[in-house]
Amino acid sequence: MKKTLRERIAALAAMNVPALRVEHRKLFGKDPVSSHRQFLFRKIAWRLQAAEEGLQPDKIRELARAIARDTPLRQRVVTNAGKRRAGLPPERTAVATIQPEHDPRLPMPGGWIMKHHKGKTHVVKVLDDGRFEYEDRRYKSLSAIAQEITGTKWNGLLFFGLTEKKNGRR
Repeated sequence: MKKTLRERIAALAAMNVPALRVEHRKLFGKDPVSSHRQFLFRKIAWRLQAAEEGLQPDKIRELARAIARDTPLRQRVVTNAGKRRAGLPPERTAVATIQPEHDPRLPMPGGWIMKHHKGKTHVVKVLDDGRFEYEDRRYKSLSAIAQEITGTKWNGLLFFGLTEKKNGRR
C-alpha cells in the first residue's frame, strides 16, 4: 500500500542525517551539499510536496518569480583582489530588486479577468507571452479587447477595473 504524503513526511521527520542523505540521493540523483538535518528534511519534504502537486521545474520557477516580484534581495559581494584594489570593504552588501516580467496590476499568466458590461459577462485569459485571449482570439492589449467590446477606445486596465483614474474616479 502506498504511503500518503503526510505519512512520508512524518517518516522523514523521524530519520537521522545518514538516512536523510540517502533519501536526498534517491530524489535528487546526487549527494546533498549540506549535512544539516533540518535543511535536508525541509528540502526533501518540499520536493515530495511539489511532486504530489504535479509541479514541474518550469512551474516552480514561475511560482518563485511571482513570490519574488518586487522583493529586495541582499547579495554579498565576494571579496577578491580586484575589489580590494578598488578599495571596497570586504563585507560590502549590495541590494538588488527583481524586475517583474509582467505588469503587477494583471493576474499571473493563466489567470482570468472578468468584466460585466451591458448584461454580458466578458472573460479574458492572461497568456504566458504577455498577450490576452478573448472569445478564442488573441490580442496584444486589454485596450484592444475593450474597444472590441464597446466599439470605442478605452484604457484597457481602466475598463476592466484593474486601475483607477489619477483623480480617483473609475
